[in-house]
Amino acid sequence: MEGVGNGSLVVLHCANPREKMWGLVVRLDELGVVLRGLELGSVEDWFRQLKSDDEVFLGPSTFFLPMHRIQRIDLDESGPAVASFGDRFRTDTGRDIRDELLTSFRPDA
Repeated sequence: MEGVGNGSLVVLHCANPREKMWGLVVRLDELGVVLRGLELGSVEDWFRQLKSDDEVFLGPSTFFLPMHRIQRIDLDESGPAVASFGDRFRTDTGRDIRDELLTSFRPDA
């Protein structure tokens, strides 16, 4: 079983304010999580943009969530009835979502 760590695709459940974030863990430590991703409700819209030839208006960003806000971290895994976001993206585009998330990532910028 794969653990949650750097390079994992995850869904973060956060408190104060209550929100869910999806993306790639850039860093995970006792202080919190650096995530390259989007608010969970925007993931489908971003996927649709990437699959179309239209101009892209929505995209991932890199952000830090302190550990005191994190309620739960779920791996983005496929189950018997539902495919993960990562697997769905690969099926639809033939590309790895990690590559897409990191295309514009500049850790030293």
